[in-house]
Amino acid sequence: MLSNRIVRFISTNNILWQSPNKSLLAKLRKKTGYTFANCKKALELHENDLEKAEQWLKEQAQQLGWSKAQKLQGRSTSQGLIAAIVDKNHGSLVEINCETDFVARNKQFHGLANIVASAVLKHTVSVASDGLYNKAILDADALKALQALDGKLLADHCALTIGTLGENIGMRRALCMNVPSDVILTGYTHPAPAEAGPIVYGRYGALLAYKTEETQEDIGKQLCQHIIGMNPTKIGDPEVDQPEKNSDEETALIHQEFLLDPSMTVQQLLTETKTQILDFARFEMGEVVEGQQSLDAVETGG
Repeated sequence: MLSNRIVRFISTNNILWQSPNKSLLAKLRKKTGYTFANCKKALELHENDLEKAEQWLKEQAQQLGWSKAQKLQGRSTSQGLIAAIVDKNHGSLVEINCETDFVARNKQFHGLANIVASAVLKHTVSVASDGLYNKAILDADALKALQALDGKLLADHCALTIGTLGENIGMRRALCMNVPSDVILTGYTHPAPAEAGPIVYGRYGALLAYKTEETQEDIGKQLCQHIIGMNPTKIGDPEVDQPEKNSDEETALIHQEFLLDPSMTVQQLLTETKTQILDFARFEMGEVVEGQQSLDAVETGG
């Protein structure tokens, strides 16, 4: 009788040891976002060691992500977002694509955009040259090879998100801009995000480098809104470029009717506010880039 109780006691203790602790299970699931079943399995395999269980989950997800990325590689990515980030005199625009608008609005997709934009900004700062102006475009291959702030390649982060969301995702392009300390750099996206933060998202994005004596900070934001809405192709030179007869066909920024006040041109606004535009960049999600016939030509799949 006693021996039976001892056997039963040992057996019960063994089960208790192998079974995941409920608080650890809840903590692991909240931290990683993985399913209850996967978190339970991870804790069981690693005897309730939270750190090892989390690492195992990440490794499994990474393998699954790369596998899915290979399978989904040929699928069209016509949706996505533009991310803009500015830190003092350094700024970046990033375009990331996915298959559906549903995923484009997903928090995990935004999380990937956050990781990519932060990595691109870090790269932007690293190529700054003694306070001089410079600008560069990164293509899909260059983005894949960049390291995120955690040391992993952006390609790995992209594959991991593909595995989680089950859609083809591609990092299409990024723009890096550095300006001297006496130049103001502003970034803006449209539609404007509900909550302002260091990284903003939308279907359109703009970066603007300018100088001004205007005390109101809105001038940079307003000019970015104009650039997004009116899509100028160049700043324009008032001594060289003549205004188009049809204002709707005007592509020089200075000769366009100001979006927020069509009674004046952008040049008149600049004169009135003593503002000088030095450069600008505009990204539109899914736009055909020079040298590419369609979005199908853009490499996707991480």
